[in-house]
Amino acid sequence: MSNTLPTLVAGALTNVRNPRNDKDVISAGMVRDLEVGADGKVTLTLVLNQEDPPGLAREARLAISAVEGVTDVDMAVVADAVPDEAPATCGSNHEAAPEQAPPPNLAHLGKIIAVSSGKGGVGKSTVAANLAAALAKAGKRVGVMDADVYGPNLPRLFGAYDKPAATDGKVVPLERHGVKFMSLGLLMDRDTPAIWRGPIVVKVIAQFLTDVEWGTLDYFLVDLPPGTGDAQLSLVQSAQVHGAVIVTTPQELATGDSLRGAKMFEQVNVPVLGIIENMSSFACPHCGEAIDVFTDGGGARLAEELSLPLLGQIPLQAGMAALADEGKPVVVADPESPAAKVLAEIAYKLAE
Repeated sequence: MSNTLPTLVAGALTNVRNPRNDKDVISAGMVRDLEVGADGKVTLTLVLNQEDPPGLAREARLAISAVEGVTDVDMAVVADAVPDEAPATCGSNHEAAPEQAPPPNLAHLGKIIAVSSGKGGVGKSTVAANLAAALAKAGKRVGVMDADVYGPNLPRLFGAYDKPAATDGKVVPLERHGVKFMSLGLLMDRDTPAIWRGPIVVKVIAQFLTDVEWGTLDYFLVDLPPGTGDAQLSLVQSAQVHGAVIVTTPQELATGDSLRGAKMFEQVNVPVLGIIENMSSFACPHCGEAIDVFTDGGGARLAEELSLPLLGQIPLQAGMAALADEGKPVVVADPESPAAKVLAEIAYKLAE
């Protein structure tokens, strides 16, 4: 390794400026634990606070990678310490915060629909992408916001990874299959972990709502992370959400978590439009028989317990996962397949 390589890496980082304070990331104290190995591998920690643009992480990585002699970049992104005076969150023993004003009505986004799940791994992002594509096929103007900042999957599901352009101070979303979408996965490298506290999650969601040039839409779907945390609360505080759909799989382990998710939306006065049961059965490609891979009827029981409609039961289908990995929603790539027909029907019910 050249003795000058650490100096060159540090120098490259001085060219990455934070617009919040107009300082480079080195002089602003945002770079920590910077090490350059003998093999040219660079490791560092980048510290962001809730006011910093998340795209700084990508800029820093690109600047380091461009230095001759650098073979790899291992960057961790962490949140700056949250001040002691931060507002109390749900479940704390602090005094309740004063009642907040109603969330703004972002009319240009059309009907805002949250796509949520109680637990991970139920196919929520796949469902959100396909519902958006189905609505677009029906002639609707559709946008999707990836609010799952810890596991942003929309770039892969739509097959687009380009860094978004900016115009007039706003980010231009990418568009695929007639759907506009924005994801943190477009602003950060796929191997960069987002080790962020709640305030930064809140900031990212607010920026995606207001600092992206969505244009005028009919439907705006929000792909939320699993559970009932900062992202869900931030969304309902930042915009008037017209409804939520809960995605679950049939087994009780998933429906129990989904029940809590549905109750959370009820508590924040967001109507739950219905339940979507994903992976409800396996559609045999040879004989067409439906085979229950998990226990059956979990989505229907959850819908009955909550007095909500069961919007649809999406079967497992051979080749559907491969299409998702290729960035091809099944409603576009194989519209006559069993899963695509159910998803299109769910999209029609949501529009109704």
